[in-house]
Amino acid sequence: MTVQQSYDLAADHDAHIASAIAKFFRRIIPMLALMLIVNQIDRANIGFVKAELQTDAGISAAAFGLGAGLFFIGYALFEVPSNMMLKKLGARVWLTRIMITWGIVVVLTGFVSTPLHFYVLRFLLGVAEAGFFPGVLFYFRQWVPNAWRGRATAMVLTATASAFLFSGPLTGAILMLHEVNGLAGWKWVMFLEGGGSIVIGLLAALVLVSKPQDAKWLNPAEQRALQAQLALEDAARDVHAKEHGRWGLLRDRSLLFYCLIFFTMTMTGYTLVFWLPQIIQRIQGYNSFEIGLLTAVPWLCAIVALFLLGKTTDRYRDKLDKGLGLAMLIAACGTFMATTGTPWFGFVAMIVACIGSKVSAAFFWPMPQSELPASIAAPGIALINSIGNLGGFFAPTVFGYLELHTGSTTGGLYALTSVSVITGVWLLLRRKPVPPAFGHTERNHVRHTSH
Repeated sequence: MTVQQSYDLAADHDAHIASAIAKFFRRIIPMLALMLIVNQIDRANIGFVKAELQTDAGISAAAFGLGAGLFFIGYALFEVPSNMMLKKLGARVWLTRIMITWGIVVVLTGFVSTPLHFYVLRFLLGVAEAGFFPGVLFYFRQWVPNAWRGRATAMVLTATASAFLFSGPLTGAILMLHEVNGLAGWKWVMFLEGGGSIVIGLLAALVLVSKPQDAKWLNPAEQRALQAQLALEDAARDVHAKEHGRWGLLRDRSLLFYCLIFFTMTMTGYTLVFWLPQIIQRIQGYNSFEIGLLTAVPWLCAIVALFLLGKTTDRYRDKLDKGLGLAMLIAACGTFMATTGTPWFGFVAMIVACIGSKVSAAFFWPMPQSELPASIAAPGIALINSIGNLGGFFAPTVFGYLELHTGSTTGGLYALTSVSVITGVWLLLRRKPVPPAFGHTERNHVRHTSH
């Protein structure tokens, strides 16, 4: 008996699932998108206040790079435990807890007065945020069948890119409050943006629903169809991976592959986040708000690219690694070009790099979401994200060190270019293992939802 045959699926099974997912996309995705936008704003705002921190708290380029990187140490250490708690307590409780606590830490960052304070609070911010993005991905595993998961992932990745449309102008505008009520502009950034996270976290507790059976806005037929489909797909993954054992999969080569690839992607992505404002500041004659507006342009272009690729990742799941390799090469080309030519040419190059970086994530995340068995989905996704995010510690730390000793960002950009090129070429040339075949129902979903 096949996995498919072990479930009694109604004749209108596909229609009920499509209706349930449409409701999930309308009711839940917008809140998740808002949470992710605020999350990215709170992560990236430190890149806009570097000069002010250096003046007020004596934080050098190397100290800034170390502090920016310490975030990812705290994040990596608590990532897997956080996702296990999410599995136990549910997304409604745990995702909102994460958001409220990171908002508190951001507010406290407004009181930084020494490099040590900066180090401690950046580490604590990583601890507070640990498990948030992989928690959203695991949340999809509890709600979204394979045939829709690429689109759902593209939507939340679009939200993270959208954050930079708001982050630059918003943070730049808040910086212009400098000396209002005797407070420095960077302090206003931390107080207002951190306080906003706390408020939105409280609102999210009223909107999120942990599992389909808890959603009052689904009718019983939609709940049954969605639960049956998710159970069918989980069973198929578990049968395919049964010989590895529950914990053996955590040592599996495919999981190591995902960790290494995401490590490389993160090095490029977070260097762009932290140093993009400085690269754009080479363009003379703009104030902090105008620099913020310019910073938003590359991410707007990335959003357009993600929108165009939304359904592609569902229709061509067997070629995701090739798409990922190509996207990483595009990011590498943009990063390299940023080191040459005029400031405006460098700005255009950053557009190319941002597109490549965000599109890489759209190709990457549907792979582990669809392929990891249910028994280790929560810790597996968290492990990939935590180990991969150590690239977010490595890149800014090395980048800051090179900037301090060379007086230029060029060396760091060259290093990132070489890593992305090597990884991209390897992905394009490697022979991918044959993935588990689509089930009949999943094939129907892909065919009927990809037009």
